[in-house]
Amino acid sequence: MPESSLALLQSNSTRNDLKVNMPTLSTKHLQEFRREFRLPDRNLLRWFPGHMAGGLKKMQTKLKSVDCIIEVHDARIPISGRNPNFKYDLLGVKPHILVLNKTDLTDTNFINKSSMYLKEQEGISEVIFTNCKDQTSKGIKDLVPSVINTIKKFDRFNRCANPEFGVMIIGIPNVGKSSLINSLRSSILKKNKCAPVGAKPGITKLVQNRIKISNSPPVFVYDTPGILTPNVPHAEVGMKLALCGTLQDHSIGLFTIADFLLYWCNKNKNFNYLDFFGINEPSDNIGLLLAQYAIKKNIYIRIRELTSSNVKVNKPDLNLSANRFIEAFRNGKLGPINLDSDTLKWYKS
Repeated sequence: MPESSLALLQSNSTRNDLKVNMPTLSTKHLQEFRREFRLPDRNLLRWFPGHMAGGLKKMQTKLKSVDCIIEVHDARIPISGRNPNFKYDLLGVKPHILVLNKTDLTDTNFINKSSMYLKEQEGISEVIFTNCKDQTSKGIKDLVPSVINTIKKFDRFNRCANPEFGVMIIGIPNVGKSSLINSLRSSILKKNKCAPVGAKPGITKLVQNRIKISNSPPVFVYDTPGILTPNVPHAEVGMKLALCGTLQDHSIGLFTIADFLLYWCNKNKNFNYLDFFGINEPSDNIGLLLAQYAIKKNIYIRIRELTSSNVKVNKPDLNLSANRFIEAFRNGKLGPINLDSDTLKWYKS
């Protein structure tokens, strides 16, 4: 076996344990991987539709009816991609709790370091981790009591005589704001979901009416549209956002998102993608991997030959293959991943 070859896993049963059986590579092979990711066009990361600007202004007008702000973010990118404008436009005047959602998809080995980093480097006083798919999870159970305790620590000013507590849910797109509201409502009030949800960014486009999530004490929340910063300063941060589905896939391109996923996996020595592609050694060539996958899975697209407008041929469908690779990450089939682990693993208090 050549030096660059991966050690094959010993049995089918051990191959199912993604975290334990992480393949290792020689130093020689690691040097073949890219050390930085280059976007074909930086303008790909600019997605700030009109409803975001209007939504932010409407959120500001609702602040007088709010006692606390819950900012929801994706636990797979705990220190990347939060909208810095929230700090100046919304968070400066009301108590703030940061909820890192989708903990079922992140590497829980970095939960403590994520919380420590956010508190010490970002000045966030309270960080709660949630999984909206599990209404019995500790984060879901602890959130409303934490909100009430936080509100009681601060002066409510014009709302001090109001027995009802008002909460605004904010965050970037597709981090689970509406899902969180539905989970809290179902867990506490045993009511069906009332906030629209979807797997794509931009489902909620308006600041919604008040939604009740608790009777005693009465707590009402406002669901709000996801708001991105108009300019993402770093390409890798933008691609992490795209990979987690906070940007629209078609605006970035499935091929580019899949290429970044491959780049990140190789850079961080996470070779769980080998099983997905059915290969024994890693690769840094996303086009080749997607073509091989399409052929293996019989995924083709009919296109016209360049030399003749009347002749159509079958070509491997790279876009559909890229979409399946991306969805494997988003659904946790590549194992639990924290995309900020390369920074967090070096962090010390």
